[in-house]
Parts: sequence; structure tokens; C-alpha cells
Amino acid sequence: MTQMAVQAEGLVKRFGDVVALDGFDLSVEEGSVCGLLGPNGAGKTTAVRIFATLLRPDQGTARVAGIDVATNPNSVKKIIGLTGQYAAVDEYLTGRENINMVGRLYHLDHRWVTNRTNELLERFRLIDAADRPAKTYSGGMRRRLDLAASLVARPKILFLDEPTTGLDPRSRMEVWDVIEQLVRDGTTVLLTTQYLEEADYLAEKIVVIDHGRVIASGDSERLKDQVGGDFVEAVVSDPGRLTDAAAALAPLGQGDPVIDEVVRKVTMPVSGGSRILIETIRALDAAGIELDDVALRRPTLDDVFLALTGRAIEEEAEAAVSGRGRSRK
Repeated sequence: MTQMAVQAEGLVKRFGDVVALDGFDLSVEEGSVCGLLGPNGAGKTTAVRIFATLLRPDQGTARVAGIDVATNPNSVKKIIGLTGQYAAVDEYLTGRENINMVGRLYHLDHRWVTNRTNELLERFRLIDAADRPAKTYSGGMRRRLDLAASLVARPKILFLDEPTTGLDPRSRMEVWDVIEQLVRDGTTVLLTTQYLEEADYLAEKIVVIDHGRVIASGDSERLKDQVGGDFVEAVVSDPGRLTDAAAALAPLGQGDPVIDEVVRKVTMPVSGGSRILIETIRALDAAGIELDDVALRRPTLDDVFLALTGRAIEEEAEAAVSGRGRSRK
């Protein structure tokens, strides 16, 4: 029987009048990566904080390795690691000192911590910078150091709350490599992210959360299949003809065309395979619309979110940041 490393049933958490979680359910199998996907303010961080015993739910139950986080938090703390959205390192300590400090906080044997620190510095490719102050580290190095520190006590379950926020693409790939290695070694990872490609790349199971509730779950391909069919994308030369292009393509689609003015692109769900490309080109040519590019592609997780909620995840994230969206922790 498959063992569940993380479970939640009917979690509710309120902050005043704001409902951060509204009947949240989740199950994560041992030794897997589960991606909790949603925009800023969806409730992802609140869920992680409950699992990590930093918050108590108002209703519902949460278990980590079968242990109730509300009734036995100390037992949970012994088997988990947590990395937040921003690297929690002391920039005036060296990399080695940062990791050693965490070992002391766990009251681990000094000699064991010394050996474990060296092992982690090697593993995270930080050995050459081990005795430099963390303030001299790049963003990617700080994130790797933060991950290393969270693994000092060899946690069975690791919570990563938007671990690549603010990193450049190269540093993000480095963190992805580290996460993949952890899972190969048997660690269970619950990863929260608003990066669609991150969930697609890392997670065996993806849970889409919006307004504190799960709105879809499954592996990447299963979620994409919910959208159905393919998409045609046409990039027009003249941005003033975007509306005309959408009108010309509408009769060919399985849904309404979506206009992206920033990149001068019209996207529309279609069926019919490669034949639809020929029809697309003919329709736009008949309308006198010049193209810079046209392509047929499979659905993405962004398409899934758009189909489920009626808006793109980037739009919702921007609204939350600017204060237009519903505020959630």
C-alpha cells in the first residue's frame, strides 16, 4: 500500500476577514515531488506553514508522515526541512558557519555536524566558497546554501516554498538539479510555485490551487488533456491587425481566440492536426494579414490554468502583487 508523506483534509485558515484556505485537500506520496501550483495569494504558503507547524488550521486536519501537525508538532519538526521564498542565511557568517549553526540548533553531535557540513558543501558545489561570508554569494549560491542548511538533519520530507523566486534562469536550473538529486535519494518534496515550467519539469503530481481550494490535480499530461486538443499560435506583423486576425481565425477554432498584444499573438484551441495550419495560413492570407510566425502546439499548464479559472496565472499574480487581487498569506 502506498504511504502518504503529506495529507490534508478540509483545511480552513482565516486571517481576519480573509479566507486563506477554504476546504483544502492534499495527498503526497512518499518519495515523490508534488507541485502546488497557483498565483500569488492562492493559499500555497499558508498550506506549507501549516504542514511545517508554523500555523494552526482553524478547521480540518493535516498530517506529515502520519503525524497530526496540530497535536504533535514537535515530532513533525524532527522529520521535516523547510526552505522559504527567500534564502534564510546569515550573510555575515560563512557558508560553513551557516550550516553548522543549523546543526547546533538541532542539538546534533558536533563531530557529526562537521562531517555533515562538509558533505553538504560538496554536494551543493559550495566547497570553494565555504569559508567566505554569505554576503559575497550570488543569489543562486545563497539559495543552494539555504537548501543545504535545511538538509542538515536529513529530513524525510522537504517543503520548498517558491524556492527559485527572484533567481536568474541559470540559478533556477541549478536549484532544479539539486531537487532532482534529493528525490533520487528518497526525499519527499512538496514544492510551491507560480512558475508553470517549474511544476511541469519537476513534479510527478501537480495540484492547482486558487482562492484557497484545489481546482485540479494530476500529472502534467493529464492536466493538459483536460484542456483538450492543440493550439494554433499566429504572430502578426502589424499589431493593429490583431483583432482582424482573431476574427479571421474564429471560425476554425474550438474556442474563442485569445489576443496577446505584447507579443502580437493570437492563440486559439483547434483540432484537426497539421491540416489546421494550412487552413490558418489561408484564412489570414485571405484577410490580408501578414505573419511573422505561425505554429501548432500542445497545451501548456498556463492553458490549463486559463481553462480552469478564465485568466492566465501571470495576470492573477500581477493583480495580487499590485493589490487588485484578493489578499492571502
